[in-house]
Amino acid sequence: MLSSMVDGATDINERIAAQVRRLRGAAGLSLDALAAKTGVSRSMLSLIERAESSPTAVMLERLAVGLNVTLATLFDSHSESEVSSEPILRRARQAEWCDPETGYVRRSLSPPQVEQPLQLVEIAFPAKARIVFQSHGRDVTIYQQIVMLEGTIEITFDNQCHRLKAGDCLAMKVEGTNVFENPTRKPARYLVASVTEVTSRRKS
Repeated sequence: MLSSMVDGATDINERIAAQVRRLRGAAGLSLDALAAKTGVSRSMLSLIERAESSPTAVMLERLAVGLNVTLATLFDSHSESEVSSEPILRRARQAEWCDPETGYVRRSLSPPQVEQPLQLVEIAFPAKARIVFQSHGRDVTIYQQIVMLEGTIEITFDNQCHRLKAGDCLAMKVEGTNVFENPTRKPARYLVASVTEVTSRRKS
C-alpha cells in the first residue's frame, strides 16, 4: 500500500514537472524570469521541474499565476501514453495529488484530450485545514463555481466570508486573495468547475 502511494506521488510530481517545463518554454520564460514573476526561488523551480520536490498548493497557485493558467492545468497530462482518444477519463486514471503542507487532496476529473474551456476538480479538504491562495496578476479571467458535496467549508474573497454546507453552490472569480478553510472537525468534499475567459484583461 505504501509503495503504491509513493509511486502515485512520484507520477504526479513528474506530471507537474513536465507541465511546468512545457508551459515555461511556451511562454518563453527562463527560470530566473519565472522566479521573478512568482516569488518561487530559482533553485526550487529547478527542483520542481526535475520532479525532485513536492510543491505545496500555495506554491503551485503562484506558478499557475506566473504561467497564466489555471491551477488545474498544472496537473494535465500531455504524454501520449497517458492520454486516451476517448472523450472520457476513467476514475482509475484521474490524477490525484495531495498537498504536503495541509493534506488537501485534489482529483482532476476532466478528460485532458477534450478541448473545452471547462475544467472539473474534486477536492477533499481536511478538518481544520486552511489555505490562502494569492491569485494576483493573471492576464486571463478565471470563473469558478464550487459545489459542496459533504461537510462545511468557509471561502473568503472580496473581503467577504461565505460558509458553504452540503448542496450549496458558490460562484466566484479567481483573483486577489482567496482563503479556503474548514473550521470543523470533520473533512469536507466539494467540486470545482472552472472556466477561463481567454480575452486579456490588460489594456495594450
